[in-house]
Amino acid sequence: MESNRDEAERCIAIALAAAKANQPEKARRFLEKAQRLYPSTRVRVLLESLNKNEQSANGQSQSRESTNSQFKKTSGDFPSANGEAGGEAPKGYTQDQVDAVKRVKQCKDYYEILGVTREASDEDLKKAYRKLALKFHPDKNHAPGATEAFKAIGTAYAVLSNPEKRKQEEWVDQFGDEKLNPGRHGHSHSDFHRGFEADISPEDLFNMFFGGGFPSSNVHVYSNGRMRYTYHQRQDRREHQGDGGLGLFVQLMPILILIIVSALSQMMVSSPPYSLSHRPSVGHVHRRVTEHLKVTYYVSENFADEYTGTNLKNVERSVEDDYIANLRNNCWKEKQQKEGLLYRARYFGDSDLYQRAQKMGTPSCSRLSDVQASLHG
Repeated sequence: MESNRDEAERCIAIALAAAKANQPEKARRFLEKAQRLYPSTRVRVLLESLNKNEQSANGQSQSRESTNSQFKKTSGDFPSANGEAGGEAPKGYTQDQVDAVKRVKQCKDYYEILGVTREASDEDLKKAYRKLALKFHPDKNHAPGATEAFKAIGTAYAVLSNPEKRKQEEWVDQFGDEKLNPGRHGHSHSDFHRGFEADISPEDLFNMFFGGGFPSSNVHVYSNGRMRYTYHQRQDRREHQGDGGLGLFVQLMPILILIIVSALSQMMVSSPPYSLSHRPSVGHVHRRVTEHLKVTYYVSENFADEYTGTNLKNVERSVEDDYIANLRNNCWKEKQQKEGLLYRARYFGDSDLYQRAQKMGTPSCSRLSDVQASLHG
């Protein structure tokens, strides 16, 4: 029964929208479905109010506006399945939400936070993240600690979806945090970051999955995934202010070495003789098209003199490989955005958003299909 709560809440949202659009039959149908999925006093009262308003409208020729305002007034007096009251009432939370936050805080590793096994695939991680991110988002869950739990879930997905950081996570679990980070002496269950830095903040990750901001205004109340690390840096700086300039130089030395090595590496590696876009800054201004896939690319003035025959074919093969790689990457982004919008629309019962998501195109995917057909044709 507990697993039906979110679906019941979605049905209630659809019913309220239907009532606002003067569609009482649709509203009743979804309210009855919500009551079957997850019986609650709120749904029962909404049904009674809907029936009463219809009878009043039929018997006394009551206006639709009056009926809708009465229904909305009734719907705002009762908390939702999430414990949120309608109207301007203070937002509450349920004991289940409190228990869920406690569970996340007690987790020992990122796998446990997402509720997946160590053999979980990328698709398993995505499914787990989608479910938990919506459940713990600060605009959905107002229980104490829900914001920290939401950030922990985002960090868990960001780490486990990164192959390199996933290996580090498994190393920490097998050998202990001190082996990987000697400067850190253990970690508490609530230390969600465990020394790792996510490549994307929880807010940006959520927006990437669900195609934009959450349908409310509380997103600003939580900080990005790097706040905890920044806070500790400030603490360390306060504790070591007496070390002087030498200590600062020693701390910056690894960064300086990294910058120097990176600069030398770039100087030693020759840049490619082409660009997929017009780039005057590197001299790639002359437009060309590959012979096979007709991919546009740009080269320098003396390109035709330096690259002929086999060399030219190798360059064009490289151009087409880069082009296909870009298409794959853009196709993945387009699918993620569309899938996220559809998921969000279904979850909140937003028919307009669902229609927009259905109509959203994936041009990179279409072009990729054409290219693959040409390659195998």
